[in-house]
Amino acid sequence: MSQCKVALVEDDIELAQWIADYLRAKQYHVDVYHDGLVGFEAIQKTKPDLIILDGMLPSMDGLDVCKALRQSMQKPILMLTARDEEIDEILGLEMGADDYLTKPVRGRLLEARMRTLLRRATVTKEVNDEKLVIGALEVDMGNRQVQLGGQNIQVSSNEFDVLWVLAKHAGSVVTRQDLVQELRGFEYDGFDRTIDLRVSRLRKKLGDTEAPYKIATVWGKGYQLSKDTW
Repeated sequence: MSQCKVALVEDDIELAQWIADYLRAKQYHVDVYHDGLVGFEAIQKTKPDLIILDGMLPSMDGLDVCKALRQSMQKPILMLTARDEEIDEILGLEMGADDYLTKPVRGRLLEARMRTLLRRATVTKEVNDEKLVIGALEVDMGNRQVQLGGQNIQVSSNEFDVLWVLAKHAGSVVTRQDLVQELRGFEYDGFDRTIDLRVSRLRKKLGDTEAPYKIATVWGKGYQLSKDTW
């Protein structure tokens, strides 16, 4: 992970300096920007391996930066939110963030989340020619696209990741613990609702809105994607 290029967009100068110093001591190459628009334009040119993005920024809001970056690149984005409120988490994930941390930031946790995102990005590159076909449902890792009945389904990066894991284990129950561990890199604490939110949005986009669901909730365990009803 050392010498990975990281773009840090944070308008709190002291916090940005602390994060940059911490990561540079861990051998990361860090470019710091204190303005949303400046950071967005620089990231498009430099194409870092990972982006750390504050939610509230001058010139261009962090959520808008995240949404705009997602239209042109699939680099991992870790958002920093000022408040521990679910709405911040939901908005960040909706805009295409891969993960989020609430302030105050702890160095070891920040790096752990970064390592998970970078590892996932590497795995994606290694399996980017895989395609899973389950009846009329096609999940293409190479293009990160989803088709149902030959029609393209627009899903976010986070929704795609959940669907990919469920599709790989079609017919079997995937626990919330396993989903959180694989997609977010830490143990499920019983309170994290981001996986449930992603599944809910996937159901709507796939027209899976009435029971029996094709992405079934197995109460007390997790989720199961059907392998024979698509």
